Amino acid sequence: MTEPFFLKPYFQPKIWGGRKLETFGYDLPEGKIGECWAISAHPHGPATIENGPLAGKTLAEAYSDNPEYFGHPSSKVFPLLTKILDAEDSLSVQVHPDDEYAAIHEHELGKTECWYVINADPGSYLIYGHHAQTREELQAMIDAGEWDKLLRKVPVKAGDFFYVPSGTIHALTKGIMVLETQQSSDTTYRLYDYDRTDDAGNKRELHLKQSVDVTTVPHKDPQLDITSEKIGDSTVTTFVTAPVSPFFSVYRWQVNGELKRSKTADYTLISVLDGEGTITADDKTFALTKGTHLLVPNQIAEWTINGKLDIIASTPGKEA
Repeated sequence: MTEPFFLKPYFQPKIWGGRKLETFGYDLPEGKIGECWAISAHPHGPATIENGPLAGKTLAEAYSDNPEYFGHPSSKVFPLLTKILDAEDSLSVQVHPDDEYAAIHEHELGKTECWYVINADPGSYLIYGHHAQTREELQAMIDAGEWDKLLRKVPVKAGDFFYVPSGTIHALTKGIMVLETQQSSDTTYRLYDYDRTDDAGNKRELHLKQSVDVTTVPHKDPQLDITSEKIGDSTVTTFVTAPVSPFFSVYRWQVNGELKRSKTADYTLISVLDGEGTITADDKTFALTKGTHLLVPNQIAEWTINGKLDIIASTPGKEA
């Protein structure tokens, strides 16, 4: 395989979603669409390959049937998932388990994730962490409904990056759009959902015991070392990599002109957030536009991007 896989996303309706994903050129289903599962092999939202000899296959099928494109990985499931989330309303306050807890209780991967903030309304904030110092205090504040006292609010703006390890209480709130890179898991434990109801008047299920079980106490902010490098007229920013993140590395490529890249892992995930241009690999050139998502397979060692583009890229880590 000497060309990238271009992927057709899967779209997820959510009670908190909106229609802003249309700004990426997507033909959305009707209703409140909260999530674009852009590069996904998860059974709850598989992306489909649109080009080349594997056209029509899901990414999950390609990963299973053609392991050579992924460097003959040891993981039985494709380990990463790239999403774009449109929080027209606030998401539930939630927490995700680590691999060990998820394997026992959910029979899938744990969920460490991170966010690159695409847009944020003025005055926006995230729920990121909590103020309890012991698990007993955490339980007591939950039982008392002391959410304002418990939850940590962090101001947020476009261009910010947040690493969200499993065990971190978190939530996007109203008016925020992010690109999320995460382990391929759909396990979410809801801690608090603002007592809201769906169209039928039903409250969504909470998972209080599991939330207390898996929350890291006390909360600790990850120590990130975000660095930027000028390459010609382009800028490459490294947001997170090992040892802070054992599951994935995440980068921003602000392309202005020509940017050459070489593989640093078995494969590379690429999402175009803005702009237009091309990618050339093995003397084949393909168009890139806002909302394009692709995977550069193992056989491609080098590629060149031309144009004016804002890209988030990621690669699997050693524990992926």
